[in-house]
Amino acid sequence: MVDEQTKVVIIPEFLTVRQLANLMDVSPIDIIKELMNAGLMVNINQQIDFDTAAIVASEMGFEAQPEAALAEEEEEEAIPVKQQFIAGEAPEDLVPRPPVVTILGHVDHGKTKLLDAIRHTNVAEGEAGGITQHIGAYQITHQGKHITFLDTPGHEAFTAMRARGAQGADIAVLVVAADDGVQPQTKEAIAHARAARVPIIVALNKIDKPNANPDLVKQQLADVGLTVEEWGGETICVPVSAKYETNIDELLENILLVSEVADLRANPNRPAVGTVVEGKLDKSKGPMATVLVQNGTLRVGDAVVIGEIYGRVRAMFNDRGQRVEEAPPSMPVLISGLSDVPAAGDILEVVENERTARLIANKRAAERQEAAVRPKEVFTLDDLYNQFQAGQVKELNLIIKADVQGSIEPIVTSLQKLGDESLQVNILHQGTGHITESDIMLAVASRAIVIGFNVTVDPAARRMAESEGVDVRVYDIIYKLIDDVDKALKGLLEPVYEDVTIGHAEVRAVFRVPNVGKVAGVYVLDGEITRNSLVRVHRGEEVIYEGQVASLKRFTEDVKEVKAGFECGVGLANFDDFEEGDIIEAYRKERVS
Repeated sequence: MVDEQTKVVIIPEFLTVRQLANLMDVSPIDIIKELMNAGLMVNINQQIDFDTAAIVASEMGFEAQPEAALAEEEEEEAIPVKQQFIAGEAPEDLVPRPPVVTILGHVDHGKTKLLDAIRHTNVAEGEAGGITQHIGAYQITHQGKHITFLDTPGHEAFTAMRARGAQGADIAVLVVAADDGVQPQTKEAIAHARAARVPIIVALNKIDKPNANPDLVKQQLADVGLTVEEWGGETICVPVSAKYETNIDELLENILLVSEVADLRANPNRPAVGTVVEGKLDKSKGPMATVLVQNGTLRVGDAVVIGEIYGRVRAMFNDRGQRVEEAPPSMPVLISGLSDVPAAGDILEVVENERTARLIANKRAAERQEAAVRPKEVFTLDDLYNQFQAGQVKELNLIIKADVQGSIEPIVTSLQKLGDESLQVNILHQGTGHITESDIMLAVASRAIVIGFNVTVDPAARRMAESEGVDVRVYDIIYKLIDDVDKALKGLLEPVYEDVTIGHAEVRAVFRVPNVGKVAGVYVLDGEITRNSLVRVHRGEEVIYEGQVASLKRFTEDVKEVKAGFECGVGLANFDDFEEGDIIEAYRKERVS
């Protein structure tokens, strides 16, 4: 909200660019421009923190105040506003809403069976036939209260939502098999839940098995920072058997307890805002999406925009396949009437009419095309200190992957000693094995840097890192790794470049040109030769020259580049001692860190 006389804007800890624009009653485009001037490339639905929002507000003539400070001045009971979708709502308009729960854990530990058991124990007799479709989420009732479960087991979907700026769940249930204990994917799931800052409830599954060892698993959990309540910690741990539906009610009671402490609220009396859980193309109904409503109420007939997709809600179905007319906060529904299939994590917004929705969608498409030709913002070690000085970062989020566990411990111990109280290292996840897409996805969602020691980067992970602007660094010397991070924290790190070959050409003739000297008539063997490219001249095994292309001609005309299979004339700066058979290697300097 904005105080019109003093132009004071009250800003929560985190909010999206669109929400900041609404609070200040300005165009989101103006805010994006201010952020671009500050060196940040963001989209309209991207989250920014209070410090970044305050800088933008100041540039636009507003005085920013944190939400907590307002609550102290007014001496009112503060309602936790951790959910990004209710930023700017009046406290009196907010009412309790059901929690949204995601199930995480190692493969084969029973995530899907647990979801099935929870659903089965909450279906009345004779009602099972009503469950007609999988929509990616479902809602159950326990003790008269609703709980919504994301029926997409695995942290990939959960983190995909966060990577697009959406907080997909309020509570994470971590499934750990009592006979198998904490595994690599268990640790990954913990890292993803912690990065999302959601409370974790442990469901200790398969307690019915004869080789179950709950105490050993609890010790393993304590070793990774999840000490259970009975051992003096704060982590709720419920022993369950998904196979025999044992203690399912106790698990649900604890979910409700945690949600009450979190004081989850929303405003049902406003146009809906939500997150896409799944999208699909139905042969008869066209593009459809499962939407988790997170604020407001979604109704049949509402005009909606989802990123670059628009439409009008033609029909809505709940997880039992029943038609519904409206969906309040935390309710998942399958909707039809869209222009295309949206992606998981995309934000749905209700707008005034379908024409407005189409205009917004088309404008976003144009903005995306413009952004595609601009270099993508990459958060790297090199510019960490500059962003810290600009107030844009307060900690360095790292994901550490190493070849063996013995390598991780000295790396983590050394890294945690770096920095000071104003800029610290925060290790989101550590594990053994190669760098994977899951690591990159966590880095995207958390603005983290991925560091590997004696490991490789999976090709798919490297492609994702390049497209998403994630800085990935691989080392084979621990000292160099620690030193680079230390220098980054102190603002001393220099960028590193490597030579990337772009083409080879063979000298097939040598010509003397008046007032110029000798030039080489060459045949381009592979790649290309470009004007001003860096080159090396190879004669046998020896490099006899390193320098730059001074001239490049096809026949009598100057050209910018010559590709493989063509002949051309090449002149080099300060070199004309060509011989037939010399190989000219063209390359460029590419920044790698």
